[in-house]
Amino acid sequence: MVQVPRRVALLLLFCMAALVASDTTDGLLPNGNFEEAPDRSQMDGTRVTGRYAIPRWESCGCVEYICSGQKQGDMVLPVPEGAHAVRLGNEASVQQQLSVTPGTHYAITFSAARTCAQAEKLNVTVGAQSGELPIQTVYTSSGWDSYPSAAGPPTPGRSRQRTASCRSPSITPDNMLKNGDFEEGPYICPSTSCGVMVPPMDEDRYSPLSPWMIMSSTKSVRYVDAAHYAVPQGARAVQLVFGAESALVQEVCTVPGLPYKMEFSVGDAADGCTGSLAVEAYAAGGRVTVPYESQGTGGFTRGALEFTATEDRTRVVFVSASYNMKSDGTVCGPVVDDASLVCAQSHARRLLL
Repeated sequence: MVQVPRRVALLLLFCMAALVASDTTDGLLPNGNFEEAPDRSQMDGTRVTGRYAIPRWESCGCVEYICSGQKQGDMVLPVPEGAHAVRLGNEASVQQQLSVTPGTHYAITFSAARTCAQAEKLNVTVGAQSGELPIQTVYTSSGWDSYPSAAGPPTPGRSRQRTASCRSPSITPDNMLKNGDFEEGPYICPSTSCGVMVPPMDEDRYSPLSPWMIMSSTKSVRYVDAAHYAVPQGARAVQLVFGAESALVQEVCTVPGLPYKMEFSVGDAADGCTGSLAVEAYAAGGRVTVPYESQGTGGFTRGALEFTATEDRTRVVFVSASYNMKSDGTVCGPVVDDASLVCAQSHARRLLL
């Protein structure tokens, strides 16, 4: 069961379900874009009066059915996907049941926007797991941002609608980092041109970008796709959009005293983010800053960090070394992709052989 209770007014668009597909198809939840409208007999103006009035959804509390372009005072309410969304009032919720596979991790991707200036929070509940997501920072000029919410293995026998499953990333002989190419992550709607904002790890027990964690108090990083951004390698990458306020982190098993080498790509996403970009990477006692002069049209450079492990678990960290903003006032930053880590001693032995 997916449940979304609110504390204050907010517009909501439940876009996508699941992380990466295995034998099923990622995509829109049943009526996830709310284009199937309630019957007018179950509405009072914009307010939904019937508990099951919105097809495929169960609602509770003050839930409004919003049309794109509708006005709230002098403010026009846009909708990024289709023509409709729901607005949740204080403690209101919408929910639906989904069929899932026991033992599999899932992520729900949704779009949300504030309709007032308060520090709003969205509570997302999946089964017995729940977490609050702050909807305070606005990352796009439209006011709508997409977020993923991850959940662990569900309890069997509770769901009805089928979604996609996801697989766990694994290490390879040439890379000790899991998901170093960032190809495994939350679903990105094909029509979403602003990526998905992955929230800090303390907002989710399971990372939607597993096994990478986002370390921050409130700021997110942007998960981007090659269909809408310049990506150094493959189809996905991560954009660091809030300088040192958010970090991309992964812990790896290491042997104390052995040397290691990490390589990675730093570039711009071809989103108009111009000027001096830089990514700082560090692990154990090693630290390196990789600068990149951006024209805002795409491109990347390679960086490398060598370090000697001091413990049996080493934390690898990427952080933007600067704050950047586009001409429309929205935050931006460097893209990180194609990260790999090897034991330098083992690599040297292979070369000698």
